[in-house]
Amino acid sequence: MNSNSGQSEEKKQNSLEGSTEIQGEKEQRIRKITFLYYSRKDVQKAIFEFSAGREIVPRYFEGFGKRPDSLQYPGDVFELVRKGATSFHCSEEIWQDPLKISTELNKKQLDDLRVGWDLLFDIDSKYLDYSKILAEIVINILKFYGVKNIGIKFSGNKGFHILVPWKSFPKEINNIKTSTMFPEWPRIIMEFIIAASKKDLIDRITKLEKPSKYVKNFEASKEVMPDLILASSRHMFRMPYSLHEKTALTSAVLKFEELKNFQPKDADPLKVKIRNFMPEAEEGEATELLREALDWQKNQHPEKQWKNEKKEFSAEPIKIFGSPDEIFPPAIKKILQGVKDGKKRSLFILINFCRSIGIENEELEKIIYEWNEKNETPLKKEYIKSQLLWSYKNKIILPPNYDKDYYKGIGIFPTEEEIKFKNPVNYAKKKSRQNTFKTQKEKTRFRKKKIDEDSL
Repeated sequence: MNSNSGQSEEKKQNSLEGSTEIQGEKEQRIRKITFLYYSRKDVQKAIFEFSAGREIVPRYFEGFGKRPDSLQYPGDVFELVRKGATSFHCSEEIWQDPLKISTELNKKQLDDLRVGWDLLFDIDSKYLDYSKILAEIVINILKFYGVKNIGIKFSGNKGFHILVPWKSFPKEINNIKTSTMFPEWPRIIMEFIIAASKKDLIDRITKLEKPSKYVKNFEASKEVMPDLILASSRHMFRMPYSLHEKTALTSAVLKFEELKNFQPKDADPLKVKIRNFMPEAEEGEATELLREALDWQKNQHPEKQWKNEKKEFSAEPIKIFGSPDEIFPPAIKKILQGVKDGKKRSLFILINFCRSIGIENEELEKIIYEWNEKNETPLKKEYIKSQLLWSYKNKIILPPNYDKDYYKGIGIFPTEEEIKFKNPVNYAKKKSRQNTFKTQKEKTRFRKKKIDEDSL
């Protein structure tokens, strides 16, 4: 071995020993904090109460603990810490008995065992400020669709977790049990919100005082978008008030108004105050969100949805020919007479129908506000305005098909003729074409008559 090689090996060995030393110091520091922090009864209580019905797994320095596992008492938290646990992770899915979960179970068996699921956004970025912006946008979108009660917490590093409780979702849509649609429906909701947030996200990031190379174009959104991997079977996320091994910070629960000015020091485990991550949700308050996301997903590729239909029934917006009385479908006319229940769903149908058939914004707003005055209890004008502005910012999508329970849910039952067209827009297109043909025929007859008169 030459001298240079010997020196190189010595440096490598010294570096390795130095790294091990640093790692050892870090581990000792974390372990010291864990014993002090997890000995708090309020921390044990917060972790235990959130674990109800969930599969949990402790993390040790050498890796994760056994699965499946669950907590039986608040004191189990500290007992696991005594054995070396540094953090706690749990499932989004809620189970009848987490201990009955097995890799040998098939999908149907898992569906039968699953009680429900929370919708959880894991927002992570290279930059905490980017994560803050996206978290705020996501929360505003959720509120826009009627989700009022939302859990927010710091991830412990550079991101945030946003939670919509299982209670918020309808237990069934179109005779499909919502509990069985994991991870499919959470993924669709996430993709829907990603699409809805993208433009606003980039606009706001580029307005930061010190924009970086990552915010030059729309690809920058990839830096902070919700992590879709969370919407997968048995995936775990850090529990509220669990420590983070890399930062020694706690996964602290926040209020929405605290998000903008939040700093990592606010998650100091020795100073943090305990709050409930699981909000008191209203039954079914996320129904509109789920419906809209499912309809959005289907409307992304309408040509596939209607691949067996004629070209004239494509989803592309058109400019109609004829008055509303002539071309509006009976179901739309019925809605325009005013509704007692389902005003928000009706508004969604009307906006997307009118935009899809090329009605200009000014005329659309006139139609909507006149309709609202006919409702038994009108919607607030601010709500309608926000829905219209939101619609204008996004691409045109079709109203729901007639076979969706949007219509029956508000007491509207499409006619047999309408059902043949599948979608209100197709009905309007057909009537518009008939009017155009009729008018052209009348013009041709008039011109022929004029020629005959002139020849006399």
